[in-house]
Amino acid sequence: MMSSPNINYSSLAEANPFREPEQHDEATTKADDAKSFTAAAHLDPHNDHEPENEDTPRNSGIMIHMVPETGRARWNHIEDLDSFFSRMYNYQQKHGFQVIVLDEVFQVLEFGFVVWLLTFVTYCIKHDVLFGDTLPPGSNPTKTTLSDVGMTTGECVAKFSWFTYLVIFIAAIYLGFRVLKMIYHITQYADIKKFYNTALGIEDTDLDNITWHEVQQRIRKVQAEQHMCIDKESLTELDIYHRVLRFKNYLVALMNKQLLPVRFHLPFLGEICSLSRGMLFNIDFILFRGPGSPFQNNWQLRDEFAVRSNQTELAQRLSKLILGVALVNLLLSPVIFIWQLIYFSFSYANILRKEPSALGLRTWSNYGRLYLRHFNELDHELDARLNRAYEYADRYLSSFSSPLAAVIARNLLFVSGGVLLLILAFGIYEEHVFQVEHVLTIIAVLTVVGVVARTMIPDENMIWCPEQLMTAILAHVHYLPTEWKQHAHTALVRNEFSNFFQFKAGYLLSEIFSPFVTPFVLIFVFRPKAMEIVKFFRTFTVSVRGVGNVCSFAQMDVRKHGNPDWQLNSDLEEFAKPQQTSLVGGKTEMSLVRFTLNNPEWQMPKEASLFIKGIREHAIEELVQAKTSALQDNPLTHSLISFGTIGEEYCSIANSVLAAQLSPTQMELSQSLRPGGFPVAGSDFRQMLQQNLTASVGPLDSMRRLRLSRAEGRLEGPADTLLYSLYGVDPRLSKNPMSVGVADMCLSALYLHELSQQKRKARQSRIVEMEDEQPGPSHRQRPPGPGGAHLPPPASSSSRHNVITSKAAESTPLLGSIRS
Repeated sequence: MMSSPNINYSSLAEANPFREPEQHDEATTKADDAKSFTAAAHLDPHNDHEPENEDTPRNSGIMIHMVPETGRARWNHIEDLDSFFSRMYNYQQKHGFQVIVLDEVFQVLEFGFVVWLLTFVTYCIKHDVLFGDTLPPGSNPTKTTLSDVGMTTGECVAKFSWFTYLVIFIAAIYLGFRVLKMIYHITQYADIKKFYNTALGIEDTDLDNITWHEVQQRIRKVQAEQHMCIDKESLTELDIYHRVLRFKNYLVALMNKQLLPVRFHLPFLGEICSLSRGMLFNIDFILFRGPGSPFQNNWQLRDEFAVRSNQTELAQRLSKLILGVALVNLLLSPVIFIWQLIYFSFSYANILRKEPSALGLRTWSNYGRLYLRHFNELDHELDARLNRAYEYADRYLSSFSSPLAAVIARNLLFVSGGVLLLILAFGIYEEHVFQVEHVLTIIAVLTVVGVVARTMIPDENMIWCPEQLMTAILAHVHYLPTEWKQHAHTALVRNEFSNFFQFKAGYLLSEIFSPFVTPFVLIFVFRPKAMEIVKFFRTFTVSVRGVGNVCSFAQMDVRKHGNPDWQLNSDLEEFAKPQQTSLVGGKTEMSLVRFTLNNPEWQMPKEASLFIKGIREHAIEELVQAKTSALQDNPLTHSLISFGTIGEEYCSIANSVLAAQLSPTQMELSQSLRPGGFPVAGSDFRQMLQQNLTASVGPLDSMRRLRLSRAEGRLEGPADTLLYSLYGVDPRLSKNPMSVGVADMCLSALYLHELSQQKRKARQSRIVEMEDEQPGPSHRQRPPGPGGAHLPPPASSSSRHNVITSKAAESTPLLGSIRS
């Protein structure tokens, strides 16, 4: 249990775990303060201060009127800090009040424009004249004008049916709600604007020149002065993150526990992995915001979840809620489908007209974004991390191709190109060709066929290096199944990763057709998990003073929720037991490391501090071991070599760490951790460096920076990092402090994965020894991968030199992998 006085780590299985500290109203608090002040004044004869609750000082004939500081009182005791801090974050990320207001207004106008345009196209156009079936009236029947095609307003209204009036009436009601919602949002953000300008001293013109980290530090100062939260004297960085990401942290944990409806079977299609925005909206409504959801408000779980005997009743209630929401979705699915089809058509029509290949681009799916998200990670932090991994992910999936598909695509491209060239040549010779019926349609279809065919033809100059690219992806995204290691070249891993990083066309299709899929997924996939979800909320919810109920995993308690595979000092005997309170993939440990890098001022609990310190000391010990003994094969050298293959800048940093002389501090620390030190032996250490770090993946700049307002962490960079522990302040990094956190997190992710793999191998060896001691046959199986399929056994440790050393190191045949 973490030693923090402000956190109650009791699970819901214990009696009344959601009991909040006793609170007093503001009047009582002020009265108590006044009494304390008066008592202190009487006890201290030298105290010349007078009680603040008296309007007239003693022994004075003058009445003094105290004018309250309205600016300070305005922000005292904000009831819903979750919404307040969320709006503050959105305000800074959306660049101020004017941008937000304009965006809100345009969202309302977009809906009104769609309704008007569909009505106009249906009833206010003479389609027979437009399509040439009827000659236009007038003196020049051979020329059709806009006035010939259009109708007057009276003629349009005369063609309306009762169904048209019903649709317009419903649209008007919805538009009225949107207008009221817009006004409410504008008034709320007007209040946020006053807070930024008055309390924080930040003008809207300065929002792009200030980071969220700086805003957060100013919020903490305002809390100390004005007490926005009356339950705590001061707010920590973690408290603010909890307020903004309370429900998002629950979703991250539910995803890790495989309780979200992500994978399901469809007839004729088999298993589908998808998580649409519509599904996320329904899950958020069911679990957090809707009537009957487990949360009774933004910060408190319902009291019934604290009683174990209520589990069955709560599960039945949640099951009925899911069924009701699913039936409503099913009833509204045609309307939602039509709206989404129109919305996406309008949004992407101009893009597809100019650049049809945009559908061939890839994007991070909603499933991938939630699977790869850290606890307590804001949207701009997640976007920056995934953007750095985008090029590596795109190159990885583009390196797979099918010889059969490539042959078919080349021939399709040849045929479509020939026909298209012929039509264009005839059109250049005589413009009347383009007026022939369906010629433009044929040109559009041939263009789309050509775009699709080009995406199926591999680049002849591409080098196939899947393991190296997957290492670069892992360094930035931080979470990938451990079973993928040494199997990045397989079709199974490729297909699983494509669920994280899908085609834009696939993403649009899944969103458009999600209204028809979502109701059935809710009923047949999500509803059966009602009992597990109730147990999850009951078991993994804690009460934090001044914050409310939060997901216990979001506390990043490595002692309570840490995975033994990711712990340096855990006993191997713990591995034999299932860890119900831990998460897979090192989610807790990796989230803690990232949070400390982005928020170096955070006063972490003792166990967290020991974990971070232990990682750095263990890395120094392995660095000293690699440089002073013949045993150079350890997780740190593996990590540094993999780190150096990400890019040229990373390669330079890794070379600096491995080639630098050991400092006296490192030697002293290593000797204290391992008495006697290591024998200095002449080794081929530098030769090993040159063999493994002579080249990088390519000239990709992996430290590209977003605009300042979306930078991660503080401008000065983290004060203490793993890289600093290994090498000190690198002049190259000191020129750009914000890149220190990026590079250090990449190295930390690779290093923690190497350590966990080492612990996992030790556990498997221990299990084998225990099974060998027992009589009878052994039936061990490989754990399934993310998709449920069993992966082949991993390569032996002797295959360490699979790390790519040059661009041609993995020059296997380009078309050697079958696209499935």
